[in-house]
Amino acid sequence: MNGDDTTNTNHKPDPSAEPPQAWIGLDWGDQKHSFALQERDGQVQTGTLEHSAENLHRWLKELEQRFGGRPIRLGLETSRNAVVAALLHYPWLEIYPINPVTSARYRRAFTPSGAKDDLPDALVCLELVRNHAAKLRPLQPQDPQTLKLAGLVEARRDMVDRRTALLNQLSSLLKSYYPQALSLLENLNSPMAVAFLKRWPDLISLKAAKAATVKRFFYQHNVRSEELVKERLELIAQAVALTTDQARVSVAVLQLHELVDQLEVFQKHVGRLDEEIQSAFAAHPEASLFRDLPGAGRQLAPRLCAAFGTDRSVYPDPASLQKYAGLAPVREKSGNQLWTHWRWNAPLFLRQSFVEWAGQTVRYSQWAQVYYQRMAKKGKKHAVIIRALAFKWIRILWKCWQQRIAYDEARYLKQLIQRKSPNAVTVQ
Repeated sequence: MNGDDTTNTNHKPDPSAEPPQAWIGLDWGDQKHSFALQERDGQVQTGTLEHSAENLHRWLKELEQRFGGRPIRLGLETSRNAVVAALLHYPWLEIYPINPVTSARYRRAFTPSGAKDDLPDALVCLELVRNHAAKLRPLQPQDPQTLKLAGLVEARRDMVDRRTALLNQLSSLLKSYYPQALSLLENLNSPMAVAFLKRWPDLISLKAAKAATVKRFFYQHNVRSEELVKERLELIAQAVALTTDQARVSVAVLQLHELVDQLEVFQKHVGRLDEEIQSAFAAHPEASLFRDLPGAGRQLAPRLCAAFGTDRSVYPDPASLQKYAGLAPVREKSGNQLWTHWRWNAPLFLRQSFVEWAGQTVRYSQWAQVYYQRMAKKGKKHAVIIRALAFKWIRILWKCWQQRIAYDEARYLKQLIQRKSPNAVTVQ
């Protein structure tokens, strides 16, 4: 069977570079960290480190002194991001992140019994980085501006995902005892919703309020439509409590206050992250290449900028990024059978960034809209079309990025016409 994944990048080390003096496999645990080290002509040495920043740096400085600061290749699983920042302080280390799936499959191939403990994990990483470095992707750290921007946009996505989960909890709770609030507020993720639920956490307190008070509340929160306010006041007047069981309602109100307090915190900090992202994006040297992309906007433009960064050697061709982002399909063959499937184990956030932006371009890019319509007529599903569109967009963006030229929709449409592309449209 033939196939490929995100690890199989066929990296070619620089022949002019000094060869490594040793190889290390590091298995990063919660309390102890196992390592396996082998010099060029030596036996494998194993050991453990007690968990502490001091022990890690002490060990690394001992290695630096022992090998005179000459190159050492180190392999560790990509899920161990916490230690990578510390390892980057030592330029003589050549770091090879290893996909956990790769190490697990390698381990199973040579230990069919399924036996596993911490030390063999370090040995697996050692064997992979020593014998298969050409098939691993070495860590190529980005510049500080890109690292900061990437950290900010990923932190925002994580916070927004947690806020979404919280909003789902809040919606479910309101449905259980106070469903009228959902009709009155429409959008729970708003300052008005937080203020409303804090002031009137149940239907009884809401119906006890004067109509003028409720009307003034909506007016203060920029609901100025007289017709809309009138509809909401009528809804309140006609509302009937889902349950009048005080034992249930009192507990639900306590839960509501907890969730609303958390939502208020999320709203505050998502806003702060948005400000930091815009500031970091404005200062990024590549921002002009991504700022005006069709459909990118304030959220997706910084994410695309962070995805590319400033180091052009990281992605020497469009295919390298298409594969790494998990957008290039994988073909597998076994005997007379050939099938294509979705690429597994790609960086999820990176893939989301490209796919989500591609979905937006259908509304803002003429050729993308034509492509989407053509594929839809062929019976392709929405998700399949958007992934294929993201694949095409990466090739276009990569060219703009390499040449340091901002994407120009009109110019690209003219090129499509010249090439007689099926995605060509008449330039207005």
